[in-house]
Amino acid sequence: MARFLILAGYVELMLYLQVTGKLDQFINVHYQYLATLSTVLALILTLVQLYFWVKEDPGKSDEKTAEAASGAEELATAVKANDTADGLVTAAAVETDRHDHSNENKEHEYHYHEHDLEDDHDHGLHKRYQRVIAYVLLALPIIVGTFFPTVSLNTTIVEAKGFQFPLAKESVGDPQMETQYLQPNTSIYFNKEDYQNQMAKLQKKYGDEGTLTITDENYLEVMELIYNYPSDFIGRKIVYEGFVFHAEQDDEQDDFVFRFGIIHCVADSGVFGLRVHLPNGAKALANDQWVRVEGVIQSDFYKPFKRTLPLVQAEKVTTIAAPENQYVYRSF
Repeated sequence: MARFLILAGYVELMLYLQVTGKLDQFINVHYQYLATLSTVLALILTLVQLYFWVKEDPGKSDEKTAEAASGAEELATAVKANDTADGLVTAAAVETDRHDHSNENKEHEYHYHEHDLEDDHDHGLHKRYQRVIAYVLLALPIIVGTFFPTVSLNTTIVEAKGFQFPLAKESVGDPQMETQYLQPNTSIYFNKEDYQNQMAKLQKKYGDEGTLTITDENYLEVMELIYNYPSDFIGRKIVYEGFVFHAEQDDEQDDFVFRFGIIHCVADSGVFGLRVHLPNGAKALANDQWVRVEGVIQSDFYKPFKRTLPLVQAEKVTTIAAPENQYVYRSF
């Protein structure tokens, strides 16, 4: 029954996340087909467990118990009759029988020894606490998904965790994925040659001299391209949307326009965007205010990082409403 309840709970949770659209806050939307596939498989397993659960007939168990009790009574009667007959057996017969039983005991000891060895190699969960731990671990995703609320990220996350610029070298491992970055970095998912080929394709795709229009679909790949090859985009007009973040550094204010993005799942999510020189009239915009920025890509030295970073010299800033889905996702 526990297996059925856990599987049914998982199916209901996944259906809820997909129907409400909250699944987008956990995984890349391009991988939703995997979530759908897992839901279908879990539903099949749920029906299988339900079949075995319903198939169990408590009446049969009671009949087997009654038969066992009746057999025990017959065995007790037979034992008493055998005891009476054994009293008439001669001493020689008893000695022979004792010798035979000695051999049988040896065979039984050997059989029991083999049985003990088999038990030693049985890795099943026979103890109650083992089964409880296993079921709790299986039910943990359901508990977290049900009782922990899903919230959209905002500038309070940036203020709490900060943002960094990734080192100019390949890096792997979970610790790096927990850091907020300006630049989307997918190099950790490819070898060096494949990554360079990916970037070459993107350069060819966005290498025109016209206005660089960034959308929800291409946001992360364009940002990665700008940071990898900033000289190719200097002087190019750009249009993109995001929320305002004011970074206070040594009595100075640096302005950024960010989007929260997910590369594969929430584990490698981050805040990605560009530093922006806002017009005087736009510097009073509050954090989390969504804007549409139109300007020209330049470069400037950023003291906190001690390096030159691309920035947008904004020519026009328009306030807009926050989109329904505030996340952007990397497509491959």
